[in-house]
Amino acid sequence: MDVLRPPLIRIGGRVYRKNLIQEQAFPQEEEFWSDVVFPAGPGDCTDEPCDAFVVEETERGFQCRLEVPSPLYKYIIGKKGETKKRLETETRTSISIPKPGVEGEIVITGQQRSGVVSARTRIDVLLDSFRKKQPFTHFLSFALNQPAIQEKFLQFKEEVLEKCSKDHGVSSSLFQNPAKLHLTLGTLVLLNEQEIQKACELLQRCKEDFVDQITGGQPLTVEVAGVEYMNDDPAMTDVLYAKVHMKDGSDRLQMVADQLVERFVASGLMLKEWDRVKLHATVMNTLFRKDPS
Repeated sequence: MDVLRPPLIRIGGRVYRKNLIQEQAFPQEEEFWSDVVFPAGPGDCTDEPCDAFVVEETERGFQCRLEVPSPLYKYIIGKKGETKKRLETETRTSISIPKPGVEGEIVITGQQRSGVVSARTRIDVLLDSFRKKQPFTHFLSFALNQPAIQEKFLQFKEEVLEKCSKDHGVSSSLFQNPAKLHLTLGTLVLLNEQEIQKACELLQRCKEDFVDQITGGQPLTVEVAGVEYMNDDPAMTDVLYAKVHMKDGSDRLQMVADQLVERFVASGLMLKEWDRVKLHATVMNTLFRKDPS
C-alpha cells in the first residue's frame, strides 16, 4: 500500500482513508481483521462536520446511540472483550452493548464529543467490514412463476434430459424449481426484523416514487427466449440462464431494475456489484446439485 495514496472507502455517504496499521489478531480472527479499518484517533472528525449521526449532550458529557443487529455484537466485543476495551481506551469512551441475542441500541458515552464521534465512526467502519463477510439472507427479484412460463420451462427440462441425460454431470437435480423462476436484481444481508421492515418500506416507496410511473401502473409483458451461460469456457459452465426482454421492445424492465438497485444501494441495504443489472433467469445451476431438497 502506498502510504501517501491510501485507498478510500465509502460508508454512509462519507469517505475515509484506509490507513496502514498493524493488528495483533487472534488466530481465528486473522481473516477478518486483515480488512478492518480504524480512523486515527479521538479527533477523527475535527476537520469535517460530523453530522452523519446524532451526538447528544448530557449532564455527564456526550452520548450517541446506534441500532446494530444482535448477530454483529460479537464483532464489536471481540475475543474476551478485547475489541470493545480497545475502542473504549483509545477514544476515552464507554460503550454499552445489549446482551447477546437481545435487539436494542448500543450506547456510546464520553466526556469529549470528539471521543464519542471517533468511537461511533470506528464502530461503523468495523461493522461495515464484517457485514460484507456475512452470507446474504434475502434477495430482490422479479417473479417469473406464471403458469405459461412454468409449462414451457418443464418442456425445456424434458427435452434436455431426453437428449443429454447420458452426458457427464447432467441430471434433473440441476434444474430450477419451476415455482422459483425469477430475475435476481441483487442480494441483501438483513440481520433482524427491523432491517427486513426497512427493506419492505423502501420497496413500497420505490413503487410510489418511480415504478408506477415507468410501468404506467400496468403489468409489464416480457418474453423469455434463448439461453446463455456466464463464462467464456462452455466446459466450465456452472449456470445456464434464460434471456428475458420486453415484448414491446422497450427498456422499461431494465429501467425499473436499475433504479431499484440504485435506491437499495444508496440506502445501505445492498452492495453495488455492477453498473447495470443483468436481467437473467437461472434455469440450471450446479449448486442445486448440492442441495438435498
